Amino acid sequence: MKLLENKVALITGGSRGIGKGIVEVFAAHGAHVAFTYNSSAEAANAMAQELSKDGVKVKAYQSDAAKFDQAETLVAQVLEDFGSVDVLINNAGITKDNLLMRISEEDFDRVIEVNLKSVFNMTKAVQRSMLKQRHGSIINMSSIVGVQGNAGQTNYAASKAGIIGFSKSVALELGSRNIRCNVIAPGFIETEMTQKLDEATVQSWRDGIPLKRGGTPEDIANTCLYLASDLSAYVTGQVLHVDGGMYT
Repeated sequence: MKLLENKVALITGGSRGIGKGIVEVFAAHGAHVAFTYNSSAEAANAMAQELSKDGVKVKAYQSDAAKFDQAETLVAQVLEDFGSVDVLINNAGITKDNLLMRISEEDFDRVIEVNLKSVFNMTKAVQRSMLKQRHGSIINMSSIVGVQGNAGQTNYAASKAGIIGFSKSVALELGSRNIRCNVIAPGFIETEMTQKLDEATVQSWRDGIPLKRGGTPEDIANTCLYLASDLSAYVTGQVLHVDGGMYT
């Protein structure tokens, strides 16, 4: 059973890691997918071509969601290419970790801009078309760090906590038009980035998780699938923790 048959999804940061996992799962469930990438055009376009089969359209767009004008242009282009946007997933994000005493103003501002302002930019850009069609699902990627904080990540924690407050407010504003807005708070997810870390360190993290393993991009993608589909038609304003029991 394909849960997203003929729905159109727009996913930021979709060319690697969690974002790539979401694009793949959505395409497998019949969604037409537009996704953004930052720099690697060749890899992103190859991925789009590979997933464009069985009547599913997948297209990559180079766009910086942290820039208001680029977000507006992107959404206008996606609407032209696909006809609608039924699902928006704000997944793009960066880290610039440091202790508060060492963090620069530039690194604080950049993380807030990419992680939090991008969510405002993209949500505002799709809002008009979702209001017109009187339905939509907006899914914003926060983090366990946005819920409980983490030493050395004041900028990242602030950006991810901000996403939660923003999303709850959007859920209240747009609920009467059948537009839902929810948050996913991943825990330790194993991606290309974590493969570069020392194995003993990674194993110690796994050992501290009740389910005794790191999460996969597919674990997050399957939660997005639920929130994007009609299975969650009565769910809005919620934060779903996908963390193997790290936060209870």
